[in-house]
Amino acid sequence: MARQAEAVAAMRLSVERQRAALSAASVDAHTVNSTAESATPYFTLSWPALGGTCDPMPDTELSPLIQRAAQTAGVEEKLLRAVAEEESGMRACAVSPKGAMGLMQLMPATAEGLGVHDPFDPQESLMSGARFLKQLLDRFGGDAPRALAAYNAGPARVEQSGGVPQIPETIRYVQQILSQLPIP
Repeated sequence: MARQAEAVAAMRLSVERQRAALSAASVDAHTVNSTAESATPYFTLSWPALGGTCDPMPDTELSPLIQRAAQTAGVEEKLLRAVAEEESGMRACAVSPKGAMGLMQLMPATAEGLGVHDPFDPQESLMSGARFLKQLLDRFGGDAPRALAAYNAGPARVEQSGGVPQIPETIRYVQQILSQLPIP
């Protein structure tokens, strides 16, 4: 139990360092852009400020969050877990080179559309990612490969191609996740 508490404390410290870096970057970005007349963004992030320290969350903390998010959104727990694993390696403060954030690697526009205020909060990331995954499953008639492809490449690309787009990264992504699920 003590090791679990230490692991949770270490993960929270890592996330807090990331949040502090983001706050500093946000202040710097605001100072640089103070002369620009634009609407205040939903949240402001600066990818280089995130640094390289971001440890995977312990399963003892993740499992109940995944279970709750899956039940709330109405998606399979194993599917949600597989997406989170593939997206972020279970790292709450992960940021992709394209700007996707958190455990579920939501793009800023998607996160904003889902009402996400802190994409690095594990519970909020899992809940919103599960909700988005459910929307995609519903949109594609429960077709998991197409919903996963849409999660990775965007729904428009899936609709344009009529299935999983012939993008090597997307094909690998879908195959990797489906390989972790029980065969129906």
